[in-house]
Amino acid sequence: MPKKSGTKGHSALEFAFFLPYLLFLFIGAFDWGFYSWGLLSTENAARVAALYTSSSSATAADSAGACNVATAELSEAPNIAAHPAVFSNPATGGATCTGAPLTVTAASLTSGADGEAASQVTVTYQTPVLIAIPGLLPAQMSITRVVQMKVRS
Repeated sequence: MPKKSGTKGHSALEFAFFLPYLLFLFIGAFDWGFYSWGLLSTENAARVAALYTSSSSATAADSAGACNVATAELSEAPNIAAHPAVFSNPATGGATCTGAPLTVTAASLTSGADGEAASQVTVTYQTPVLIAIPGLLPAQMSITRVVQMKVRS
């Protein structure tokens, strides 16, 4: 049988057409996974900081202590570990959480959800800049979690 001419390279051409969709798929999966990790880590940091601040009425509004606890919880985040402003507070020897990428505030509430004294911790984590997918995922997200917990004293 004679060979058909002009049939070589069809699969390479089809792959070249499909490659942009594959790239968006892998980039989207990477970004989505990283944002999910950031969301869970921020929730955990807020929970742990609220546990610390609710231990007594003296620590109910301790933003510096809550910052140290939340920073320890988020220490594996790439933009936290590499950001010198988060870990450099020579006055207290601990972390400072007053600006991006991590902001932690603690407040003492006279009346929480059940009417008892409570502590409220707000943790805001700003993810590193990733590859944006227009219309689906932004390049960077700020994740904020607020936890209220009854003071135990």
